[in-house]
Parts: sequence; C-alpha cells; structure tokens
Amino acid sequence: MAVKKIAIFGATGQTGLTTLAQAVQAGQEFETSLVNMVKPPSLLKIQKGPGAVAQACNPSTLGGPTTVMSEGARNIVAAMKAHGVDKVVACTSGDQPLTGAYTVTLDGRGPSRVISKHDLGHFMLHCLTTDEYDGHSTYPSHQYQ
Repeated sequence: MAVKKIAIFGATGQTGLTTLAQAVQAGQEFETSLVNMVKPPSLLKIQKGPGAVAQACNPSTLGGPTTVMSEGARNIVAAMKAHGVDKVVACTSGDQPLTGAYTVTLDGRGPSRVISKHDLGHFMLHCLTTDEYDGHSTYPSHQYQ
C-alpha cells in the first residue's frame, strides 16, 4: 500500500539527505526528525500522521552509547505501534553514485555488502511507497566499479 507521508529519521546525514532530496523530487510528502531517538518522548512527532518511517541514521555520527541504534530503533517501533504506523525501512550505506541498478535479495544475504547512499535512498523510498517488499527482510546491494 502506498503511503501519503513519510517520517525520515537521520535526514541531515549522508543517506538521509539523499533520501530527502529524492522524496522532494518525487513529490512525496514527508517530515524530517532531528530528535534524539534514544529518548522516547522526543518521538512524539510520529503521531502527526506519517504512514511509514525511514531510519537513515549512522551510529558513528550519533554519539552517545554504543546502543544508540538498537535503543533508537526500539523507541521508533514503539512510537509507530502507538500511532498505528506499520511500515519502516532502516539501513546504512556507502558513498557511491545513484545507479538504480542494484540487486535486491529477499530474506537472505545478497551478493555484495555495498550500496551507495543514493541507491539506498532510492530503495528506501520505493519500499515505503509501494508494497513490493512488505513482510520481507531485504538486502539491497550493487557491484560498483
């Protein structure tokens, strides 16, 4: 099911910025979140009506305890459940160009451990705005030159 609005956590980071730019270009409605994911009260912004959440946070830039990603993910999922949001995509990426020609492996590990922030942003938006990968663990990757 396509969603009307996406909440993007980590929108100021490398993957978040390219995901945000692609959302703008596609005319997708979104809201960004600059909150501390580890503090549950700061996630109240989710209640404003997004149909899906993109978590594009890099643990090395978040600071704080090494559990910041797992705690943040738990808090985001709890806030999503509380407000009836049932679609989330969360990933990290590298710095390569947008190709749109990545491979997606379902429910297993892909042929490469690499995907660019641009391709990842493209894939995240696709997952959030279609139902093609709903209910699957996905592994997007690409062999860059």
